Amino acid sequence: MSHADLTLDRWRSLALPDVHRFAREAADLVGARVSLIDAVPHLGSPLHRVFVERDGREFALIPGGSVRLGFDLDAWEPTPEQTADFERSLAEEYGYGPDLKAHLAELLSPPRTVTLATVFMAVENEPLDEPPADMPAVLAGRGLRMPGADEWEHACGAGARTLFRWGDTCPIGEPSYGSGTFAPRCEPNAFGLRIAHDSYAAELSGDRGAVHGGDGGESVCGGYGDLWAWLTLATANRNPAMAEFVYGPEGESAWEAFSVRPVLSLR
Repeated sequence: MSHADLTLDRWRSLALPDVHRFAREAADLVGARVSLIDAVPHLGSPLHRVFVERDGREFALIPGGSVRLGFDLDAWEPTPEQTADFERSLAEEYGYGPDLKAHLAELLSPPRTVTLATVFMAVENEPLDEPPADMPAVLAGRGLRMPGADEWEHACGAGARTLFRWGDTCPIGEPSYGSGTFAPRCEPNAFGLRIAHDSYAAELSGDRGAVHGGDGGESVCGGYGDLWAWLTLATANRNPAMAEFVYGPEGESAWEAFSVRPVLSLR
C-alpha cells in the first residue's frame, strides 16, 4: 500500500509505534524531517498529529481516504441569534437569498463523499508570489502544488461535519479576525493547521470557483454583518462571488491580497 493510500479511519486506529514509523517513512519520501508528533482529542477519541519540516516550512499530515465533505443544510437549524443577525443584514440589503439557509445554499458545498490521498499540507498559508494562473508552476518549482478544493475542505474540517471546524455556532458580536478571545477560532485545528481563523484571509485552491478560509476582509469592511463575516470561516464555504472576482479582469491587480496553502504529495 502506498503511503498516500492511508485513510483517516486507519490512521485513528494506529498504535503510537506505528504512528512514529509511518511519520518517519512519509517524511523521508518528501525529503523532510519529523518535527512534531502529538495527539489531541477530536470527535470522541485521540487524533495523532504529525508535522514535518522542509526548507524552513512546516507541513502537517492530512490522512485521506473516503471522506464526507460539504454541509447538510437540511439537518441544521440556526440559533435565534444567528437568524436575528442575518435578518439585520437582509434589512441592509445584503444576502444571497430571502433567509439564512438560502444564503448559505449559495456559498457552501453540498454534502458528498469523495476519496482523497494522504498528503502533507502547509501549517500556515503564504501570500501569492505571482498571479493565480502562474502559481501552479511557481509551486512545482519548489516540489509543491496547490491543494484541491476538496483537499482544503477536508484539511480544515478534519472529519467534523459542523458548519465551522469547531462546531455550529460562533460568538456574534466578537470579531472574526485578529487575536480575539474566542479560543476555537484562534487555535490550530485538529490536524494542527492554522486555518479558517481570520476573515481577512483568503486562500486559493486548484478550483477556480472557490476561495477558502476568509474573504480578505470584504464582509467586515463592507459592514455586511457579524454572522456574514463569521461565515467566511465556514469549512464548506466556497465564496463563489470572490472567486469570480479574483479570476476575472477586476482581480488582475488584486491577486497579492490572496494566499495559498502548499501541498507536499506522497507516493
